[in-house]
Amino acid sequence: MLTCLTKPTEGRAEIMGCDVVKDSANVKRLVGISPQDTSVDENLTVKANLEFMADLYLSKDKAKSSVERTIKAFGLEEFSGKKAKLLSGGYKRKLSIAMAIIGEPKVLFLDEPTLGLDVLARRQLWREIEALKENMTIVLTTHYMEEAQALADRIVIMSEGNVKAIGTLEELENMTGKKGLEDVFVSIAERME
Repeated sequence: MLTCLTKPTEGRAEIMGCDVVKDSANVKRLVGISPQDTSVDENLTVKANLEFMADLYLSKDKAKSSVERTIKAFGLEEFSGKKAKLLSGGYKRKLSIAMAIIGEPKVLFLDEPTLGLDVLARRQLWREIEALKENMTIVLTTHYMEEAQALADRIVIMSEGNVKAIGTLEELENMTGKKGLEDVFVSIAERME
């Protein structure tokens, strides 16, 4: 709903002051999305995937330089001319996130960004996400407590589709008397049942 992919059935939501229903065109310019199932075109090259997205959001001059900069920033140089279907799962995730940020969004939505990645690929992607936090707001959904604990400045705990608690890890630990996000989550989820 926050990315304007589906309409809310009730209530109201805004992204940077823009209503997601009444001003969806502006919201779409403000956000980037990397869905759980990577949205890369398997038959296009890495560079062509990025060019396609850049052409949607940026001027022709800016698009070209942005593609080159993004390829370098995500360590995709050696894969630039290869079709996306030849990439490993980790590199497909990187490409998906690169495609989501090429339009220079103010808010980036990452849905389960490290799902299915090995430990090394996961940690590398964490470093890249951490670097992105300096330039944009990131909304990251994950079932990995370790990931949320490592990356999140603020945490929203949801259970059965409802928000149960919001705060920093320290605030949530103080609220529950537990240490570590997994124990905090279990405490909040069980208490709220």
